[in-house]
Amino acid sequence: MTKLTTRLLIVDDIHPVFTEKLTTNHIAFDYLPTIGKDEALQIIEQYSGLVIRSKFKVDAAFMDAAPGLRFIARGGAGMDNIDDTHARKKGIALINAPEGNRNAVGEHMVGMLLGLMNNLYRSNTEIGTGLWRREENRGLELTGRTVALIGYGNNGGAMARKLMGFDVRVIAYDKYKTGFSDEYATEVTMDEVVEQADVLSLHIPLTDMSRGMVDEAYLARFQKPIFFLNGARGEIVHIPAILNALDEGRVLGAAFDVLPVEKFPGLAEQSWFGPLTAHEKVALSPHVAGWSVESYFKIADVLVQKVIAHLAGGAYPIRP
Repeated sequence: MTKLTTRLLIVDDIHPVFTEKLTTNHIAFDYLPTIGKDEALQIIEQYSGLVIRSKFKVDAAFMDAAPGLRFIARGGAGMDNIDDTHARKKGIALINAPEGNRNAVGEHMVGMLLGLMNNLYRSNTEIGTGLWRREENRGLELTGRTVALIGYGNNGGAMARKLMGFDVRVIAYDKYKTGFSDEYATEVTMDEVVEQADVLSLHIPLTDMSRGMVDEAYLARFQKPIFFLNGARGEIVHIPAILNALDEGRVLGAAFDVLPVEKFPGLAEQSWFGPLTAHEKVALSPHVAGWSVESYFKIADVLVQKVIAHLAGGAYPIRP
């Protein structure tokens, strides 16, 4: 088989630093950020590398249409829009850039937590409608509480570092690693999480095991009322279970940067959408926790360094 000349197809918007560094390193590419999946499918056989964010699902059929595809680089952390099992089967390397947006995620989720605990979302709405309620909007302090992180990778670690100045105890459970205690968080078991947590924050990828993980049975294990944060993936959480726990006082407030269904009109068609958006103890943002002005650059910069290193046959230059 004739070796395919290295050429990248970039199908999503990405900061110019990515293409600038490709050019500097004499790596050929086609930058087509407006292309759709059907169009990409027609030309992908010409490329050895694919660069994508979240535009479409890179499934088995797409990979099978690209016999020369050697790697897929995603501008972000999660890889759930790529069939990683099929990629491994075909020997296609997967490259992502969780280092690029971890700081943004950590800051965003801490901000959402503080907003919930101090009733900022509710009081902002009330003042706009002519209500000035001081006693009803008395806040809770974060100091002295225990924040539990589920997952202690790039994003979990970043949030732990952001919490360092709040005089909280940070504990973390990670199904896939051990021995990770550091100056920012203490490794614990899941039994310790449910016993000690005042705040629960998710920082795990979407997998077959994590899909629908947070349901009624999961929430029923917690020994204290908690504040709940999800900046990971929406499909991990069963929204009606959170709504029930809010109404029963088992969850004191919930913040979601991600939802099981995102974008309209599909989101508005969900039975839980109305109750969720109307709930005074819920804060929502449109999947932007890792999408700051700064992370737009950093994701691209991290990813291009990894792509260049991969093509050179070397180790990735970025450190956790």
